[in-house]
Amino acid sequence: MAPARVETLSSSGVESIPAEYIRPVEERPTGSVLDLKNAGDGPELPVVDFAGWDKSDEDRKRIMREVAEASREWGAMQLLNHGIPETLIARLQAAGKAFFDLPIEEKEKYANDAANGKISGYGSKLANNASGQLEWEDYYFHILWPHHKRDVEKTWPGYPAEYEEVTDAYGVHIRKLTSFLLGGLSSELGFEENRMEKMLGGEELVMELKINYYPRCPQPELALGVEAHTDISALTFLLHNMVPGLQLFHQGKWITAKCIPGALIFQLGDQVEILSNGKYKSGLHRGLVNKEKVRISWAVFCCPPKEAVTGPMKEMVDEQNPPLFPTRTFQEHIDYKLFRKNQAKKEKAAQ
Repeated sequence: MAPARVETLSSSGVESIPAEYIRPVEERPTGSVLDLKNAGDGPELPVVDFAGWDKSDEDRKRIMREVAEASREWGAMQLLNHGIPETLIARLQAAGKAFFDLPIEEKEKYANDAANGKISGYGSKLANNASGQLEWEDYYFHILWPHHKRDVEKTWPGYPAEYEEVTDAYGVHIRKLTSFLLGGLSSELGFEENRMEKMLGGEELVMELKINYYPRCPQPELALGVEAHTDISALTFLLHNMVPGLQLFHQGKWITAKCIPGALIFQLGDQVEILSNGKYKSGLHRGLVNKEKVRISWAVFCCPPKEAVTGPMKEMVDEQNPPLFPTRTFQEHIDYKLFRKNQAKKEKAAQ
């Protein structure tokens, strides 16, 4: 029996969402995600202009400083003039949308088996949180890089025909940006530019693509597309279909990221925070849904290989700056975050 899809529920015409999608009161979003008229009254996600990042040393140094500053304060930013052609982004998004526009029975041919650890393919979020609530999201997930770790035939969607071509081309651009950004973050801490990337696997650094599909929700004030979390990755790059929904937690408030045409949202994950011993932030964020529009986002997670060992870099630790994080493999970090969630869920169920 195929698992229930959020899209099926959304298209059924229900006026009230099932109890398992209703978030605890303290987690619920306030107001409408589409109401951004007051967004200018508070802080906004930093915007970094990348013009000249691969041509001018002066621009390169400026960009590195701005990226590091935003990484310390927010753990996230919007990148303009990042070098990825608009035409390629449009084709990438058209291909992803074309897949999700298929009838559900066609998409089910690519269904994953997340309950048994096989997450590549078409799926829906399982309940792995303390409250047991589900997230208002379907998705498609697969490895993007390096080539020898991906299985295009078995785990990438076979429709539309150009999906492989445009997704692979996009991955090449993201891999180049990854090296530049890790180099900048490393040098701004006083290290050689390739230091962080080496510690995160070098050429074996893994990029995973997750297309998030958030159907219309009849009660968006009660639900979340993605619950509040930090990414387990080192870096995350995010594109979206210009429907607002990403929120960052900053200075005690949830701040909605503005939709800026042509921008690429860049977020730091746990691994960079760990390497920097907390000098850079892994930003807490969540995804909202709304009643009027479908939201789609394309997230690329840049992660070390599962056997890679990460911990605070030795130069970041001294008597005044003790290690804030343990040294362990990436797999152990994943298990730790999942174990904490699953343990909390078990404890709540036993009460």
